[in-house]
Amino acid sequence: MTIVDCAIYEEGQRRHGEPNLEQAYQASRSGEAFVWIGLYEPTEQEFDSIKREFDLHELAVEDAIKAHQRPKLEVYDDTVFVVLKTARYVDPEEVVELGEILIFIGEGFIITVRHGEASSLHDVRLTLEKDEPKLRCGPGSVLHAILDRVVDDYQPAVEGLAQDIEQVEAQVFSSERGNPAERIYKLKREVLEFSRSVSPLIGPVEHLSAGQYGVVHPEIQTYFRDVTDHLLRVNEQIDGYRDLLTSILSANLTQVGVRQNEDMRKISAWVAIVAVPTLIAGIYGMNFDNMPELRWGFGYPLAIGVMLVICTSLYRYFRHSGWL
Repeated sequence: MTIVDCAIYEEGQRRHGEPNLEQAYQASRSGEAFVWIGLYEPTEQEFDSIKREFDLHELAVEDAIKAHQRPKLEVYDDTVFVVLKTARYVDPEEVVELGEILIFIGEGFIITVRHGEASSLHDVRLTLEKDEPKLRCGPGSVLHAILDRVVDDYQPAVEGLAQDIEQVEAQVFSSERGNPAERIYKLKREVLEFSRSVSPLIGPVEHLSAGQYGVVHPEIQTYFRDVTDHLLRVNEQIDGYRDLLTSILSANLTQVGVRQNEDMRKISAWVAIVAVPTLIAGIYGMNFDNMPELRWGFGYPLAIGVMLVICTSLYRYFRHSGWL
């Protein structure tokens, strides 16, 4: 099976041994212990025995197996079902890689189903097992520890986005004639996807901190308030990046327009300069006998001199006007 770990916690300590599902179920109903079962991308057949043993609702089980859910908190009878989006920033590709942790929590048990590589729960379990007072508070302490890790892991992703946004901002306002519009658009899309993973989670965490669910021990509610503060800060940063990228994209389009206008001015200026000798040469090339200064020995040098004087004057004028 895809069970990563299965443990029974009693009096704030992990019971020795590797319990099977039947033993875990019996312990969860004893009233003196709780069970934490962790799974990684289980199939429907693999999850079926856990569904039967812990009487999990079929709709929540379907969500846990298929994943791709938005962050939410739902209540099915005596079981609370929580969906979290995990995130990590892959810098070379400039993408926020999202995963999911789906949590069933009830009286005497907590079951976690993880999809994706982000936010591994192994370290969470090891850290929590060293905190006996928290473990005494039951499954709610595990839920808090998982939420705290997921929200903490948002910060490196936010910082990765911030660095790339600073780079693209500098690129837009640099003297280089690049057009990072595609990169800006991709970053904006990643920020939007990230926002959809963070923003819907605020409400459920606030409800947990307000003590609306009996599975959360009163002593743990204060810790959920701290998670709420961190989550709100991350959400504000993401919203700020979204607005900033919109402004950067507009600035880039403006820069492109300005550069195009500059190019058109330069082209027009050179066309005007080239038109002068073309006009004079065209007149003297019409093969008429009665042309001014046609038989004069200095006529050719004079024509060339006039061309140079006019072209030089136009060049200096366009340079002074900023067209060249």
